[in-house]
Amino acid sequence: MSDSLMYRRTFYIDGAWVEPSSSELLEVISPSTEERAGAVPLATTADIDRAVAAARAAADEGSWARTSPAERADVLSRAAAELRKREDDIARITTDEMGCAASQSKAAQTGLVAVVFDYYAELIRSYEFERVVTAGPRAGLVTSEPVGVVGAIVPWNAPITLAAWKTAPALAAGCPVVLKPAPESPLSAYVFVEALEAAGVPAGLINLVPGGREVGEHLVTHPGTDKIAFTGSTAAGKRIMSLCGEQIKRVSLELGGKSASILLDDADLATVIPAVVHGGMHLSGQVCGAHTRVLIPRSRYEEALAIAGAAADAEPVGDPHDPAVIVGPLVAERQRTRVEGLIAAAVADGVRVVAGGRRPAHLPKGWYVAPTILGDVHNEMRIAREEIFGPVLSFIPYEDSDGADAVRIANDSDYGLSGGVWSGDPARALGVARRLRTGSVAVNGSYPPFPMVPFGGFKQSGIGRELGPEGLESFLEKRSIGLPPSLIPGA
Repeated sequence: MSDSLMYRRTFYIDGAWVEPSSSELLEVISPSTEERAGAVPLATTADIDRAVAAARAAADEGSWARTSPAERADVLSRAAAELRKREDDIARITTDEMGCAASQSKAAQTGLVAVVFDYYAELIRSYEFERVVTAGPRAGLVTSEPVGVVGAIVPWNAPITLAAWKTAPALAAGCPVVLKPAPESPLSAYVFVEALEAAGVPAGLINLVPGGREVGEHLVTHPGTDKIAFTGSTAAGKRIMSLCGEQIKRVSLELGGKSASILLDDADLATVIPAVVHGGMHLSGQVCGAHTRVLIPRSRYEEALAIAGAAADAEPVGDPHDPAVIVGPLVAERQRTRVEGLIAAAVADGVRVVAGGRRPAHLPKGWYVAPTILGDVHNEMRIAREEIFGPVLSFIPYEDSDGADAVRIANDSDYGLSGGVWSGDPARALGVARRLRTGSVAVNGSYPPFPMVPFGGFKQSGIGRELGPEGLESFLEKRSIGLPPSLIPGA
């Protein structure tokens, strides 16, 4: 791949590629080779100040928020077209920088990028940004106004998808954005911003500053930002919410998960379990909505474990650039160490390793963990309580035939992001799905039609929603204006 895509020397601030305030570089390490794959400048708080100042000027003095929705929609549509031109580059970069298997990188890392810009372009062409409400002789004008400058902080596991989920609705609402990608995966963000620049997004509306925790906190607490949109760990989300609370700053958080797939007693295990295992290995399990708890009727538990073990052993593990590979490396050595530590703790608690639980013997280099199936897991165990972010599924037995015990176990979690229900009777599965305290549920493998519907979590899985009309509204403030009789329509 061209060095120009993997080695960057500038930031994007106020419509221009500008020199950083420091010469320090942020090295990007390939998870599959453990060698340097690229580098970007490391932002300082001074760079954040410049980016926020540019966004603040665009919000306060620029014309973007005052343009018609149709004009903003045209720019978003052009952005979608420019992003589609760059899908191959984005996919290759994400394989290099965060180890996403090439077999998944295009669908997983670019599949919900351009389409999100298209969706919000179409939505704002018909969205009611103003409406008149009447009550007898009185009337009011309710307007939807941009929330202001948005600090968008995205994680390493889906860097461009989640940048799009924040940037597209923010721009659609009329808000400037300061985008801070994760230090593990900043390179794809450059291609993303180049696409927006080529689409004609005005100066100051999108600003790119890669950096670590210090600059992230500076962005969160900066008096020039009006809203923070964050995706990442629950621990980091708690910190951000606390900081935003001190300023009563708007915040949306999409955080961790410990989601459950419930297999009812009439589910076809031979078909369903390989699908559940395969889904759990997506992005090597580094997905906030991964269904890492699999709930099985006790009467079919051993049968399920045998099928799951064989399915996990059959998942191809290796070089993420190989199109035949499904499970690539974890993003960093520290992530592998954490996953291995959780597996070891589970074994010490009496858990049975049905498959995996180790590093693949044929891969001496790279941060790999073999697809792992754990049996004899109880929901009170640490392995069933904490988010793992690795290719590890915990199989938990439940007692009844009507699903009530399974629902109890699924809901017995600090999290509530995703989930799934499988049954030979789809209506029965839907009835169970309605009882889950979680933000989204797949019934028999049918997922909601994102981006048209909202995504987000209950409990410690987050605050607010992304995607759908709700995603746009999270970047809007409502104002009510009383109208004198002479201005009331039809009066």
